[in-house]
Amino acid sequence: MPKVKTKLQSRQQRRETKGSGPGIRFNTGLGQHILKNPLIVNSIVEKAALRPTDVVLEVGPGTGNMTVKMLEKVKKVIACELDVKLVGELQKRIQGTPLASKLEIKIGDVLKSDLPFFDACVANLPYQISSPFIFKLLLHRPFFRCAVLMFQKEFADRLIARPGSPQYCRLSVNTQLLARVDHLMKVGRNNFKPPPKVESSVVRIEPKNPPPPINFQEWDGLLRIVFVRKNKTLSAVFNSNAVKRLLEQNYQIHCSQNNLEIPKDFSIGNLIQCILHDTGYSEKRARVMDIDDFIRLLHGFNEQGIHFS
Repeated sequence: MPKVKTKLQSRQQRRETKGSGPGIRFNTGLGQHILKNPLIVNSIVEKAALRPTDVVLEVGPGTGNMTVKMLEKVKKVIACELDVKLVGELQKRIQGTPLASKLEIKIGDVLKSDLPFFDACVANLPYQISSPFIFKLLLHRPFFRCAVLMFQKEFADRLIARPGSPQYCRLSVNTQLLARVDHLMKVGRNNFKPPPKVESSVVRIEPKNPPPPINFQEWDGLLRIVFVRKNKTLSAVFNSNAVKRLLEQNYQIHCSQNNLEIPKDFSIGNLIQCILHDTGYSEKRARVMDIDDFIRLLHGFNEQGIHFS
C-alpha cells in the first residue's frame, strides 16, 4: 500500500523528489535537477573544448553524468558539492575505475570557500546561486580559459542582453565588462530529473585578460544607481535626494583625503548636473547606454572628485 504524505511533512521533505536510482532523492530546494539527456551532456562537454592537460571545476555534479564524461578527457576534475548524499553516489560511480584518481571532491558551499586553480569551469549550476557565482568566477585569479555553464533561460538572456533590449540590466553590463558571453543552446525542462519549472540555456564565458583598468567596486556603485530606474534620464536619476546625499558624503571624504576646501556655496546637485551636461549624458537613459558610455560617465564623475564606492 503506498505511503500517504501528511501535512506534517517538513518543507525539505516536500522539496525532495525520488530519483532514478534506489535511495536517491533530489532536493529541488537546493537546485538539484539532474541533467539526464546524454546528448545534451555530450554537447556541453564538447563545446567546452577541453584539453588533456586541463583541470576542470564543476559545481553541483549531482550523480556525475557530466563528471564522468569530463574525467575521460582531462587531467583532473574538481567537483564542488553541498549534498553529502550525492557525493556518496558520485564516489560509488567511479570507485574502482581508472577515473577515480582524477577526481577531487570538495564538500561544502562553493560561495563560502576559495576557488581552486582551474583551466575551465563546466557546470549545471544550482540556479539560486547563479548571480553570486558568476561574479565570484569573473573576479577569480589566476584567470581561467573559459566557462560553459547552464542557467535558467531568463538569467542567461540577461547575461547576453544588449543595450535597448528589455532584458538589459546591471547584470548584463557588469558581466560583459569582464568577459565575452555567448549563448550556446537552449535546454528544455524535460531533459532534467526532476524537471524544473523553467527552461534552461547554456552559455560560454571567456574572461577578458587583461581586464579593463577599472575599479570594479566603484563601477558597480555607479551601475546600482543608474539601473534602479533604467528608463529615466540620468538627469532625473541623479536628482534623487538619496543619490545626492550619498554622493555628497563621498565627495566630502574625497576632499578631506586630498586636503581640498569645499566652498561655502557648494551644491552637489549643481556639480552633478554640470558633469552630466559636460559629458553629454544628461538626457541619456541607462537602458540604451553601452559599456563605453558608462566608462566615460564614470571618468567624468571621478575627474570632478565624485566617487561611488
